[in-house]
Amino acid sequence: MARVRDREPATNPVDGYKNFALVVPEPPPSTNVTTGHFQLPSARAAEEGSLNERALGLRAYRQELLASNIANADTPDYKAVDFDIQEALRTGKTAKTVEVKYVIPSQGSVDGNTVEMDVERVKFAENALMYEYHVDRVRGHYKDMEDLLKNTPY
Repeated sequence: MARVRDREPATNPVDGYKNFALVVPEPPPSTNVTTGHFQLPSARAAEEGSLNERALGLRAYRQELLASNIANADTPDYKAVDFDIQEALRTGKTAKTVEVKYVIPSQGSVDGNTVEMDVERVKFAENALMYEYHVDRVRGHYKDMEDLLKNTPY
């Protein structure tokens, strides 16, 4: 969409009005490079691949944390841990740089354990489902690359 913005007044303003210029944005450069009979994947596809690979690492790490929470549900004074996966994906964190935090339970327990089994099971199932989704995305990305290499004429 084009915008109109003020320019500096001309040296000879006509009747005291400023001149206006129509600013038309340039189209973005093409991200796909066509060579011969096949098209190379764009930089965005590679970026999405790395996002899904990073998400796989985060999901696997979170699955370990949630499994540990569930396994220690009966351990006295065990403090459940987790991290905000959405915030980690948004800010570009990896499994090594993510900040693990203690979970604050909605209801305390007599033995000091903060694991809520129902909540942990739901988080575990959701995380497992999203892990499978990211596995499918990464598998598809590499399948496209393999097909591209198989169809190369040399």
